[in-house]
Amino acid sequence: MSKLAIVGLGSGSMDSLTVGALKKLEEAERIFLRTAKHPVVKELEKKGFIFETFDSFYEKYETFEEVYENIAREVIEKAKKYQKVVYAVPGHPYVGEKTVEYILNFCDGCADISIELVPAVSSIDAILSDLKVDPVEGLKIIDALSLSEQRPDKRCHNIVLQVYDKFVASEVKLKLAEVYGDTHEVVVIKNAGMRDRKIEKVPIYEIDRLDWIDYLTSLYIPPVKGFFQEKYDIYDLLDIMKALRAEDGCPWDREQTHKTLEKYLIEESYELVDAIEKEAEDKMVEELGDVLLQVVFHSQIAAERGTFDFGEVVDRICKKMIWRHPHVFGEEKVKNSQEVLDKWEKLKWEEKKREEKELNSYTDVLRDVPRYVPALMRSFKVQEKASRVGFDWDRVEEAFSKIYEELEELKEVYKGENKEKIKEEIGDLIFAVVNVARFLDVDPEQATHQTVEKFIERFSYVEREARKKGMKLENMTLSDMDALWNEAKANNFNKKMKNKLKLAGFLDFVKNK
Repeated sequence: MSKLAIVGLGSGSMDSLTVGALKKLEEAERIFLRTAKHPVVKELEKKGFIFETFDSFYEKYETFEEVYENIAREVIEKAKKYQKVVYAVPGHPYVGEKTVEYILNFCDGCADISIELVPAVSSIDAILSDLKVDPVEGLKIIDALSLSEQRPDKRCHNIVLQVYDKFVASEVKLKLAEVYGDTHEVVVIKNAGMRDRKIEKVPIYEIDRLDWIDYLTSLYIPPVKGFFQEKYDIYDLLDIMKALRAEDGCPWDREQTHKTLEKYLIEESYELVDAIEKEAEDKMVEELGDVLLQVVFHSQIAAERGTFDFGEVVDRICKKMIWRHPHVFGEEKVKNSQEVLDKWEKLKWEEKKREEKELNSYTDVLRDVPRYVPALMRSFKVQEKASRVGFDWDRVEEAFSKIYEELEELKEVYKGENKEKIKEEIGDLIFAVVNVARFLDVDPEQATHQTVEKFIERFSYVEREARKKGMKLENMTLSDMDALWNEAKANNFNKKMKNKLKLAGFLDFVKNK
């Protein structure tokens, strides 16, 4: 059986190279270095060690992933060829060394190669020692090339390794700015653990302006403390809400309950919808934040009562999304969006049964549509669910007939004094109109909003034209206002026709071209 010893060369000086590592190097039949770009290598040469390096792989392949994977494969081939092979890497074999990770994965279950890892003083040890940092508050170690997948944690110490050059430093700068902001200070350290080490504190935006960055450069980012920061994340929001609800926090926030916050959640949701309808994306950022605040607010109240917390809210929705998308996270296949919706409803029904709720009939499914959503929306959803079991008209014309029927019933009672009966018949009429909208695949909520906007626009025309004529609305007759209203309708029609003619003319022009 061949023996492969993976040796750490330490942080940069011979002092960081262990006795065990030197012994393995002395006993080796062949020595391979990932790179000769390490201060210890010159000392090894002076001691008479003969070795080969994989520096040529960095020129041969386009990405670091390809470099590391192919180095690992080559090391394994060498280990199979020779009896005692040493593969030496900078620092510690288990710290920021992708080639070692690949080798261990490739050799998992391999019977013909025995692998031994020989540790050394890592660059992490050297950085902490040079900066006099105690990592007891927590330490996160991140490869500079993996910042897209490994986000820094603002609440603990962070060390970013392998900031090879100014290009990598520029990428690191952009990623860190997303978390900390541009002006947050970090420590750039080169040659950690060596006599000629260089340490400089700079704001994030200046990281790639340093002209001495090379393959022995790392970054240290201290924990962020306090409420005043350049950039905030969801955990900051949770901390802020906790502070507002604390004994020495805000009196108003402390008084709130789930019940008192109901109206604010509804208001904020509608303000968000308004921003979406107006395509005001900057406003959407603010309104989404307001909605998120309500989620955090309710979660904090519940956490104080010991019922649930924000983590459980996130956990529940993540599990629900994975469960309800088996075509994304599982093996199922779907052809189109309608199949997705059908599957969604089926899975919801399974969830309800699994949670042992009292949904023993399809009527319970209808009752499960929230009572306090907008009435038009609730009508639409209830009708939609009822139609899934065949309780529906066959043709839209039948739905139209129901409108006429409900209108006649309203006419019979509207002059009477029974207000409850009038309210009931108006409700029936609206419900019938929603049914037609559903048949025609029209969202009744959106359609009504559109009509309201059209009404406001035409009313604005009436008021504007009245002023031009020196008239006040309150002094005008309904007939006068109706005439201006018809003008508004006609103007709107003419605008639409002009737009159609313009489009037709443009299409003719394109055809002639």
